[in-house]
Parts: sequence; C-alpha cells; structure tokens
Amino acid sequence: MKRNIIAIAIIVGLFGCKGENKKYASADTVSTAELQTETADSTVAEKIVKTADMRFRVKDVQNTKEQLSKTIKGQGGTVSEFSIQSSIQETNKVKQSTDSLKEITSYRTEGYLVAKVPSEKLDDFTNEIAKMSVFVDNQSMKMDDQSIAYLANKLKAENRVDAINKINRVASKKSANVETSLYLKDDYVDKKIENMQIDSRVKFSTIKLNFYQDNTVKTMIVANDNLYDYRPAFVNRLWLGFVNGWTIFKEIIIAISNLWMLLVLGIAGFLVFKYYKAKSI
Repeated sequence: MKRNIIAIAIIVGLFGCKGENKKYASADTVSTAELQTETADSTVAEKIVKTADMRFRVKDVQNTKEQLSKTIKGQGGTVSEFSIQSSIQETNKVKQSTDSLKEITSYRTEGYLVAKVPSEKLDDFTNEIAKMSVFVDNQSMKMDDQSIAYLANKLKAENRVDAINKINRVASKKSANVETSLYLKDDYVDKKIENMQIDSRVKFSTIKLNFYQDNTVKTMIVANDNLYDYRPAFVNRLWLGFVNGWTIFKEIIIAISNLWMLLVLGIAGFLVFKYYKAKSI
C-alpha cells in the first residue's frame, strides 16, 4: 500500500512539472508570424531623401506667405513651421505741432517657412516659388540615398526574428529568456520605426524657405512725449513770473507780520541799551 502511494506521488509530480514547463514556455513564446512577414524580402527599392533650401526677395512678405500656403496645399503638402518678423533699421521723430510728432520708421520684414511636399512635385514647387520672387538669392537641393540604411534595418530585423525563434525553442521559466526576447522585440520595433521614418522622408521632401522684402518706410502721427513743449509761451510765462513774484512778496509780508513779538522785543532791547549807555556817560 505504501509503495502504491509513493508511485502515485511520483506520477503526479512528473505531470505537474510538465504542466508548469508548458505554462512558462507559453509565457516566454513570442509570436513571429508578423515579423517574418515584414522581413521576408531582403531586397529594397531605392530610397532617396530630398531636401531643399531657397532664399529669395519678394514684394510683400505677408502676401507671399499666403500664396505659399495655398501652393503647398495645392501640391498635397503641409506647412510644418513658419514665422514673420520685422526689425527696425532706423526711426526718427519730427515735430508736427505742440502736442504731436510725425514718426518716420524704416524697417525690414523677413519670413521663414518650412514645408513638406511630395518628392515628385519638388521641382514644380521650386519653379512656382521662382515666379513669386523678385529674384532668387540662392537655391540648393540635397539628395541623400538611404537605401543601405533601410536595407540594414531590414536585415537586422530578420536577425532579431531568428534569435526570437531560437529563444522560443528553448524557452523555459527562467526570466533571462523573457527579458532577452522582450529586448530583441523592442529593438525590432525601433528598426521598423526607423524605416517608417525613412519612407516618410522619401515620400515627402522638406524644403526651407527664407524670403524678405525691401526696407519699408512708414510714417504716423504720435503724441508728443516731450513735456517741455507743453509749457506756455514766453510772454505768458513772463507775466506769470511777475504775478508769482507779487504773490511771494505778499507771503513775505504776512510772514513778518506773524513775527511782531520779535519786532517789539527788538525795539525794547534797543531802548534799554540806549538808556544805559546815556547813563554811563
């Protein structure tokens, strides 16, 4: 009887271990069906990334910015960044009247725009820009072949698939296998995203546009901020000076009248001094 119990315990233990191994194996197993589909082809088409820069002069920066936005939208592209700024070159104020000045300002306006346009329409777009400009200062285009980098990412992704398959075949409940498989799969995702970014840059070219207009002179009437100019005329100020002097004189008389006791004491002192002086003689 005792032997039968021992035999049953051994059988249950073996089946329990198998079940536990299967449980961990299923947890460690990484599905590679999608990865194998993505990396089945080791060849890749040509991946040319185009970028362009232009600097040109225009008649009006604001109108040009609006035209560029419409043209980019019509070409199927998007504006990713733009800015317009004006910098004052020189300013001067001329007296117009007592309370107003004519302000004359010379300023320079520049615009900056970054756009993404379909690569096959890049040449047509630059031609449209040339028509908008008074003249083009400089224009450049750069072609960067990313085919090798794209292929390298695909081949590295295949290596990750092979490594994950090997890990799955020897999967166990050890945490190292889980961590390794997760690391490889994350690295595969990174390579895939890099290729997606390359595809996006190949499909849509980035062009940077710098445009400016001639210095603009603008005049406007502003308030006179010089307070000295608001003083009365000379004759009025002279008369006000006499009036103010008379007022001050009257205030002095009033101040002296408030000191009458000192005047009395002074007279009394003088009389006493004179009396003693006469008596001593």
